Amino acid sequence: MAPALNLIAYLLAGLGGGLLALRSGIPAAPLAGALLGAGLVSMSGRLEAAQWPGGTRTLLEIAIGTVIGTSLTPAAISDLRQLWRPAVVITLSLILTGLVVAIGCSRLLGVDPVVALLGAAPGGISGMSLVGAEFGVGAAVASLHAVRLITVLLVLPIAVRLMLGQQATPPG
Repeated sequence: MAPALNLIAYLLAGLGGGLLALRSGIPAAPLAGALLGAGLVSMSGRLEAAQWPGGTRTLLEIAIGTVIGTSLTPAAISDLRQLWRPAVVITLSLILTGLVVAIGCSRLLGVDPVVALLGAAPGGISGMSLVGAEFGVGAAVASLHAVRLITVLLVLPIAVRLMLGQQATPPG
């Protein structure tokens, strides 16, 4: 299949997955659905990996960063003044846990140490995949983070609702 048609097929799979997931009511449904839709097509092996036109991926990452950045409101910064201690503890705990998990996966399961370290790092899928790509292991790191992200997006909302009951129902 021509690269342009290949990319369109992935975009349609992501769009379809994102729109379908919107009906599920899970948090970040469009992101999780698009990830699943495009990921399933990619994992099927029926299409070659999508070839993004030069600069497109960078523009998309800038857009995602902008969307996230707009949530850093004065109220969020005000909250951070009170939450800086838990933020430090959580960050250090996640890094240390990631290191322990990575070393364990590398030694016990034979996973490449770079893949294990970047796959267990507490970063986002796009950022860690880009770092992984610089080390030649971007696809493997993206796979690990995709599994983590999808699992977290599906499991944590259920866990929050079970722990907190109806008061944890998101507005909408």
